[in-house]
Amino acid sequence: MLKALASRVREYKKETILTPLFMVGEVFMEVLIPAIMASVIDVGVSQGNIAYTVKMSIVLVICAFLSMFFGVMGAKTAATASSGFARNLRHDLYYKIEDFSFLNIDSFSTSSLITRLTTDVQNVQMAFQMVIRMFVRSPIMFVFAIIMVARNGGSLMFTYIVAIPVLALGIYLMMSNAHPRFEKAFKSYDNLNRVVGENLNGIRTVKAYVREERETEKFDQSATEIYDNFVSAQKVMALSQPMMSSVMYLCIIAVSFIGAKLINAGNMTTGQLMSVFTYNGQILMSLIMIGMFMVMVTIARASAERIMEVLETDPDMDINTDGETEVKDGSIEFDNVSFAYKKGADVLENINLKIESGMMVGILGPTGSGKSTLISLIARLYDATGGSVKVGGKDVKEYNLKSLRDEVSVVLQKNQLFTGSVKDNLKWGNKDASDEEIVRACKIAQADPFISQMSQGYDSHVEQGGTNFSGGQRQRLCIARALLKKPKVLIMDDSTSAVDTQTDSQIRYALKNDIRDVTKIIIAQRISSVQDADMIVMLNDGRIEDVGTHDELLSRNANYQGLFNTQAKAKEA
Repeated sequence: MLKALASRVREYKKETILTPLFMVGEVFMEVLIPAIMASVIDVGVSQGNIAYTVKMSIVLVICAFLSMFFGVMGAKTAATASSGFARNLRHDLYYKIEDFSFLNIDSFSTSSLITRLTTDVQNVQMAFQMVIRMFVRSPIMFVFAIIMVARNGGSLMFTYIVAIPVLALGIYLMMSNAHPRFEKAFKSYDNLNRVVGENLNGIRTVKAYVREERETEKFDQSATEIYDNFVSAQKVMALSQPMMSSVMYLCIIAVSFIGAKLINAGNMTTGQLMSVFTYNGQILMSLIMIGMFMVMVTIARASAERIMEVLETDPDMDINTDGETEVKDGSIEFDNVSFAYKKGADVLENINLKIESGMMVGILGPTGSGKSTLISLIARLYDATGGSVKVGGKDVKEYNLKSLRDEVSVVLQKNQLFTGSVKDNLKWGNKDASDEEIVRACKIAQADPFISQMSQGYDSHVEQGGTNFSGGQRQRLCIARALLKKPKVLIMDDSTSAVDTQTDSQIRYALKNDIRDVTKIIIAQRISSVQDADMIVMLNDGRIEDVGTHDELLSRNANYQGLFNTQAKAKEA
């Protein structure tokens, strides 16, 4: 894990290396200053040597400035290195997620991925900064200070031989108890993000059903869960400061007692004892900083494990970089296809179906019959778990994934628009589309009339999620966006459910007559949306129940007849 995280430093290696070097310089100056002060007391002050005192005072000032310089430069390079490391880590996480298949994304919740990209990366960033600063500075300070104590008063070393193991044991016990608590706390962040995300995305539904109080309760429960988990973890970590302070003050008492005896015996000077007091503070402060570092590492470890879970997840779908890049035509064949979601039963079984290029095909079936799953296999949003799906005469797995999806345009059930202009959203289909191509696609999708009536036309602003457009308008914009790709296969997953029957009819007419060479697959709930199709597929419980034209199915299929009669009566009513 450490090796994988360290590889994200990349172009910030220089700053990462310079930071410890600056820390060494700062420590050297800080350790040297007490030694010089001891010399000033023992030689300059005690003997009344003014010239020596002045000279060494100047040296002290120079050492202090050098210490400040090294400290400032170390802080600057550490900030640059840690921020760059975090940027690279977020970059790699985001790009990894972008390569995930739908099945991979299903394994992580959206809220969990957001937490890993934000809070978890921030925790690891802080730990990284402490590693290149404090984890270098504190041990070196500890070693140098111990050496200076041994040099000035060797008998005082017994104090630290007792104190250091006590601190080490205390730190170990705290870490082993705090880590599982922090793991639980960060998982509760996922739940909070999920609650907030669902509430904000569905705010109109929440208000329509007057469920604000219930959503507030859910938020409070999640926030309280985070509070309880962090309080539990911090209760353990709160013991660190009093433990360290107690050890430090006991060491001061011991040093004072032993040092006084050494001075009386003539084995230590006053200046040396004063320097040992300073070194005592440096030794124990180093241990405290190491303890704080261990606390941060304990927090960051849980975050790092969550980050690596994403980075080490292999996309279950091979994008086939070296695969075929040209799709010959829009013909589609399902050869004994079956599909199951992870650890679930088959939702599609023994699907055998041939669709010729340029056909318009309708797919009908009750909710849960596998309609959306079936068309997801064509663009490799999921891979079939059995059998093969062919487009243009070749198995979809033989194509370069990007090339395949450029030729298979899917309008999903959930219409997603992005903040920007209407034109910006349409150009998702083809970033190089001309104004004429955009208008033509919108005319086919019956979107041009309402766009033209807007004050700024195609430059009109789109709010996040397209909330300033009606459901039917969003559907038509998404159809136009898909058409701009100029695909060989156009798939519409219940994409006209929010438009009126007249507009639906106009869209179907335009699709059939204006893009004849494109294979069109339409999933619908209304028979009127597919009755003009060249072929209608009836799905039921993951299997193909029947295939035929409207007239053929109406004459022989009982389920089709029942659906037709029900919708005809509803229309008459």
